[in-house]
Amino acid sequence: MPKIGYHASHEQFSPRELLDLVRRAEQARFDAAMCSDHFHPWSRAQGESGHAWSWLGAAMALTRLPFGVVTSPVGRYHPAVLSQAAATLSQLFPGRFWLAAGSGEALNEAITGEPWPDKSQRNQRLQEAAAAMRALWRGEEVSWQGAIEIDKAQLYTLPPEPPLLLAAALTEATARWAAGWADGLITISQPKPQMRALVDAFREGGGEGKPIYLQVKLSYAKDEQAALDGAMEQWRTNVLPPKTSQELTTPAQYEAAAESVSEDDIRRAVRVSCDLQRQLAWLREDTEMGFDHLYLHNVNREQHRFIDDFGEHVLPGIA
Repeated sequence: MPKIGYHASHEQFSPRELLDLVRRAEQARFDAAMCSDHFHPWSRAQGESGHAWSWLGAAMALTRLPFGVVTSPVGRYHPAVLSQAAATLSQLFPGRFWLAAGSGEALNEAITGEPWPDKSQRNQRLQEAAAAMRALWRGEEVSWQGAIEIDKAQLYTLPPEPPLLLAAALTEATARWAAGWADGLITISQPKPQMRALVDAFREGGGEGKPIYLQVKLSYAKDEQAALDGAMEQWRTNVLPPKTSQELTTPAQYEAAAESVSEDDIRRAVRVSCDLQRQLAWLREDTEMGFDHLYLHNVNREQHRFIDDFGEHVLPGIA
């Protein structure tokens, strides 16, 4: 049976509120949790951007859930520093932490003022960062000169075992490329043919037998109109093509780019429905596709209703 997790969106809720939400999710019998890692929200309507790594220590101490985070080990972070943060969480909470590494978006990573590299350069430094972090988790002294630079770094507080290092991928090309170096894959829900093609690309590229995780974008609320309105208000900036989303640098730019996003566009990217049986059917299709973990992100603001209703009526039906 797949693990069903709650996604904590730092772009949308304050760190204090997210602590309450993950505890509520645990009480509702969600199996796990994950969070985003942002410096800026995608839009001013979302309006938050707590520090994920500070929050993770508190959230993991206050629950018994396993946690993960989607992050970029290059850009505003340095891979040596991020490896130290991951090792610390793994040492505090053995077997309960994983991270997914992506090449990042300019929205978060360009704040340092460094030139924003093209996709091929970002991929190169991501792959090097993954190799360097693994060496550091083994306790090796690491010096590195390439797309990233490290000088005589060594971790002295090591994880009991290295955390699972997934690749975050939105396209077939990235999934196929990442399969050779990642421990597994995480992606987001898309129309079924696109999602199937992405999973197949990962497996064909060398990911056969590795775990695959899915972050499910859904909008569930008291009625259909509320679910649609909530998705439009909170998530319309997030349905832009990947190339666009990786290049824009401010929430205002995302808002401008999303002005033409329609309700049909939202429905293609987000599972909008107030029908719990429809939501359950979608999730069963995900498990049939082979996803090992499903992390549910209700993109509107009705989190209590979502957690309670899914805990009672949806989670028991996923097998």
